[in-house]
Amino acid sequence: MSTARTPPARPLVVSSDEELLDDLFRLLAAAGTEPELATGGPALRRAHREAPLVLLGADALSGGAVRALPRRPGVVVVSGCPLPAAGWAAAVEVGAERVAVLPEDEAWLLSRSAAAARAPAERGWLVAVGGSCGGAGASTLAAAVALAAAPGVVLVDGDPWGAGLDLLLGAERAEGLRWPELAGLRGRVDGDALMAALPEVGGVHVLAASRSAPEPVPVEALTAVIDAARAGGRPVVVDLPRQGTVGGPAVETVLADADLAVLVVPARLRAATAARLLVEAPGSGWAEARLVVRQVAGGLSRDEVADVVGRPVLGGLPHDRSVVPRGERGEPPAVSPRSPLGSLARLALDAISLDALAPRTTG
Repeated sequence: MSTARTPPARPLVVSSDEELLDDLFRLLAAAGTEPELATGGPALRRAHREAPLVLLGADALSGGAVRALPRRPGVVVVSGCPLPAAGWAAAVEVGAERVAVLPEDEAWLLSRSAAAARAPAERGWLVAVGGSCGGAGASTLAAAVALAAAPGVVLVDGDPWGAGLDLLLGAERAEGLRWPELAGLRGRVDGDALMAALPEVGGVHVLAASRSAPEPVPVEALTAVIDAARAGGRPVVVDLPRQGTVGGPAVETVLADADLAVLVVPARLRAATAARLLVEAPGSGWAEARLVVRQVAGGLSRDEVADVVGRPVLGGLPHDRSVVPRGERGEPPAVSPRSPLGSLARLALDAISLDALAPRTTG
């Protein structure tokens, strides 16, 4: 499986003007689509990337959240009255294709909205994998999910101190760019050019951390890489760092966009308690995570881990004697349907398909 069925992306409306919102909701209903309303935070950034059309109320142009968004096509500024000179300047600054003044431009805006609804953006899915503690096995699971989803999937190393995911795949000598060369990326990036520049093994394009000069991955660069891959319909798996998993902007941005977040938890009380702290932290992106329980001799059961953490268990990760020797020989994890990792990776892929059919809510 390399792609998941996704519901059509909805036009994004950014405004706090109740009268304008009433007009836009009525107009979009007539165009046969239902909008998504967001005014800030991760919900705004995600919807701004995914929406086939962005309708910015004139009242939102001066807001810092809107001005911080990267430029993109398909942005229309909507106002209930002609804009002053400062408003036009702000519309140009955000890259608007047109300023629509209602009710004069209602017919044009209806046609533009209907066209966007007929041609929704198609994006690849995003899976975020992390561990409740060091050595949980999150990197191995992330690699397994990517290998099971191949070809065409992108595996992104979000842990600069993890010694590089290319090492886990046996691709440490493969030619291609790593994070130090791509840390300066910003905004829109050509996905085909990016994929051609990355090392590839087993149908997986991998963007790995450096083993000689580890540095934190800038959130702008991480977002640019993920967006470039997903915009071309490519699935993305991100291995999140072991430390700083609450409050880190890069981690929270990935989790806010993820179609599936998987938290790997060793079946021990301390690890399960650490996972609960991650899940229950205010504003944590792990709040909707599914758990993968790594079985430990004499440890907790799956049900006990789920009870401690307060999240459902996606599956268990039993001991696989082949993982360590394969890794030492520079061989990728085994993901055949009968292997423990392969079975678990396919459970994750199935979960993406099921979650994609459920409506997404935004705060």
